[in-house]
Amino acid sequence: MSKKSKSTKSVRSKSVRTNSDSVKTPASTAAQAKRFKEARVPARDSGLGNAMSGEKLYGEVAIEENQLERFPNRTLVRRYTIDFTCPEFTCLCPRSGFPDFATIKIRVVPDQWCVELKSLKLYINGFRNKKVFHEDVTNVILQDLVDLLDPHEITVVGDFTVRGNIHTVVTAEHKKASR
Repeated sequence: MSKKSKSTKSVRSKSVRTNSDSVKTPASTAAQAKRFKEARVPARDSGLGNAMSGEKLYGEVAIEENQLERFPNRTLVRRYTIDFTCPEFTCLCPRSGFPDFATIKIRVVPDQWCVELKSLKLYINGFRNKKVFHEDVTNVILQDLVDLLDPHEITVVGDFTVRGNIHTVVTAEHKKASR
């Protein structure tokens, strides 16, 4: 063998040793696995409630008690557009009970009122256990926002994921009558 080939062999040998040094021993792997499990399991006395005991978690309560809220539009000198995208919308199919997933897009040209974002988030999450058709939920969201805000214009698009090889997109619009 030439010096060059010995050098290459030496480098390979070091490389192999380095890789074998980073291999975890059974004891260290078990210790890491135990730490991983402990990090993912909440403490029993954390005061956050226990799902197994039937107590509702704070997020569940907030969603159940949701109420759309508004605040005054502070920019009345011009018309402008607000776009909201809610990519994690879920509801239940009223025929099968299977979950339906969608991206809800809301475009509002406000008049006197704007919707408060946290209340909108909780309102949208409130549909997750409701049995409702795609067409109905899109129009319900539109009407609830029209009733709350009385905007110049509003469009709600429900872009539902494919079910049964059919992709459904429902668009509902409202324009305020001219004064």
